[in-house]
Parts: sequence; structure tokens; C-alpha cells
Amino acid sequence: MAAAPAPLPAAVAGWWERVNGSPAWQDGIFGALAVLYGIIAAASFIQVARIQRRVPEYGWTIQKVFQFLNFVVNTARCSIFAFRRLVQQVNPPIFQHVILDLPGLAFFTTYAMLALFWAEILYQARGLMTDRLRSGFYTINGVVYVLQGFLWLCLWWNPNHSMLVISKLFIAGLSFFTALGFLLYGGRLFLMLKYFPLESKGRQQKLREVGRVASICFCCFLARCIMMCFTAFNKEADLDVLYHPVLNFFYYLLVEILPSSLVLYILRRIPAKLQLSQYHPISGS
Repeated sequence: MAAAPAPLPAAVAGWWERVNGSPAWQDGIFGALAVLYGIIAAASFIQVARIQRRVPEYGWTIQKVFQFLNFVVNTARCSIFAFRRLVQQVNPPIFQHVILDLPGLAFFTTYAMLALFWAEILYQARGLMTDRLRSGFYTINGVVYVLQGFLWLCLWWNPNHSMLVISKLFIAGLSFFTALGFLLYGGRLFLMLKYFPLESKGRQQKLREVGRVASICFCCFLARCIMMCFTAFNKEADLDVLYHPVLNFFYYLLVEILPSSLVLYILRRIPAKLQLSQYHPISGS
């Protein structure tokens, strides 16, 4: 008979509880999250300013809107974590859900713009009209925000555990379909660039750019989907409470901070002062 595994030392076994229950660790971890989000927000704002200074005549291109929305999302997250204890004291509790959920919805809208941009490229390459893509993008976003608003009203009217589970599963489903969108449009664009018959300037760079961004965003939203499903049925893993700082740190680091940092770095180039026909939003080459 095999010997039973030795139990973990008490110091190791109780580390998680001690950290989660320590006000000093809570303040430190949530403060670190606020700083990280603030750095990304500042980087996005600088990019918007650089684009505006370089090519003010182009107006609000997809690239500029994408960077601006990143600034808004990360500023909101920074503020929430910086004033986390005040957020936990907001009454009625439904307003806490609104404050915590809105940046996640804005994050979805921000990165869905990349999938829209890639879909437009695919349609244009086939000589198809892209008007329906834009209208579909606005319609989908409108439906998502209306459904989330309906769930908030239901939580306010009947704040039971079942409604909270449904609200989290809604975010999980939204994240899953967003991940599929990146896999579909990012993958198709990657294959189109890979097998494009002509060697154009910057083709290899575009290929790497699309492949990396699509992979990062797919993994990011898939991880969010899995984690939201897990937290929906496990109260001990709830992310919307003050007393789970370690879980919050790794969750937001993996599904927002790290992906945003990588994508913004990959898409860091801004457009040169060239003719309008040579300007390509998002990638900025």
C-alpha cells in the first residue's frame, strides 16, 4: 500500500487565508492593481495624443477610438481598485454590481473593435460591402448593454443567488463568443495574409501582428469565460468582494492587464505623415 502524501505545513496551508484576511495585504494588492491599470491608461492616453498630433486631419479613426476606449476602461478599473473600500460601501448593492460590471462591458466593446476591423478587411478583400458589419457591431453592442441592464434591474428587484449566477453566466457567454470572434476573423485574416500570392511591404509584420493579437485576445476572453463560470458556482471564488485580493490580482492580471499591455505594445506604431490612401487604422503602418 502506498503511503499517504504528507500534509502541507501549517504555515503554507494557512498562507492564503492570512493574506486574504490581512487589511495590509488587501490594500497592497488592490493598490498594485490600481497602479498597473493607471500605467496602461496613461500609455493609451499618450498614444491618442501622439496620433492626434501626427495626423489630426484623419479624425476619429478606429485606431484612435481603440486607444481612447482603452484609456477609459483602464482609468475606470484604476479608480475602482484605488477606492475599493468605498465601492464596497455603496448602497444599494445593485450599484456595486453596476460599477464593477461596466468596465468589463467596455473592455468587450473595445476589443470587439479589433474583430470588426479584421472582418472589414476580409470583406473588402472579397469585394463585399462592409456597411452591414458596422451596423451589426452597433446592434450587438446595444443588445449586450440592454440585456445587462435588464439583469441589473432583476438583481435590484430580486437580489437572490440565482440571479447573481445568471448575471455571471451572461458575462461568461459574452466572453466565449468574443473569443470565437477572434478565432474566426483573426484566424481567417491570418491565413489570407499567409497565403497571399504577392510579397508586399510589411506583409510579414502584419502576419505576425494579426497572429499574436488574435492569440492573445482569444486566450484572454476564453480564460475570462472559464473563470466566470467557476465563480458563478463557487462562492469561495467570488471576485466582487474585498476579501479575495489574491484571486482578484491573478484574475485581472491574466484577463485584462497582461493582454492589454501586450496588445498595446504590438499595436504601438502610429501612422506616418503619408497620403490618406496609405494610412491603415489600428496597425498604424
